Amino acid sequence: MFWGNGKAMRAVLAGTAAVCAVVMAGTAAAQSVVVRSTGPSATTYPQGKKLPANTSVVLKAGDHVTVLDKAGTRVLSGPGTFALNGTVNRDQSGGTALAAMMTRGTTARTRTGAVRGAVSGTPVAAPAGPDNVWYVDVSKGGTYCIADPATLVLWRPDKTGEGTGKLLSQDGSTVDVTWRAGSALKVWPAASVPLVDGQTYTFSNAVGKPVKIRTMLLGSVPVDEIEVAGAMADKGCNAQLDLLATLATPDAGGGQ
Repeated sequence: MFWGNGKAMRAVLAGTAAVCAVVMAGTAAAQSVVVRSTGPSATTYPQGKKLPANTSVVLKAGDHVTVLDKAGTRVLSGPGTFALNGTVNRDQSGGTALAAMMTRGTTARTRTGAVRGAVSGTPVAAPAGPDNVWYVDVSKGGTYCIADPATLVLWRPDKTGEGTGKLLSQDGSTVDVTWRAGSALKVWPAASVPLVDGQTYTFSNAVGKPVKIRTMLLGSVPVDEIEVAGAMADKGCNAQLDLLATLATPDAGGGQ
């Protein structure tokens, strides 16, 4: 009888744990992350702030808050009250762009040697930022979360000619970084300047002022875009949150 009761109790506990896990997973997946914030309410909704599922954002005139939730990356403009309940449908192109920007793996490594020139006589403006959230922008620097140290890429905005720079670590290790003409990507030279969690590096070149690059290594990387942004927020990787904000579209749900 005692054994039977124990078996039943274990079954109940296992079932309860499973339900709790599902609920917690659903809550994590449904939360929102502020990726950019300006205006009077910026202190209430600062960049990196996590918002619970089905919450409402109350904004004043002049507020512009960019959030990433299960409906997509979108800009909420005040005044108004906005429900973050996922009822706004992300358009297909926006969802595709977000997924592409968060893609990681060996793609970066295989693309670093690619050279693509513009059509002769057609000027091409340098992009404002990388097309992948895992690339480190050497023109701006900042704090970056690193998914895979072996495939970390340094990105430059102007790829028309050969580019050179110098990467310096806190311990004095230094290495010259050279991009081929036509390529914006260069794999981080880990053999000369190892990647260390929480370390700040200095990148300098002949164009612009030296920038600081702080690297935060992620032990594991979530699959869900919202959870990735949440992990970046936890680590203070605001450079990447800024990049996610560039995909935002005006809110289609309307404020109240």
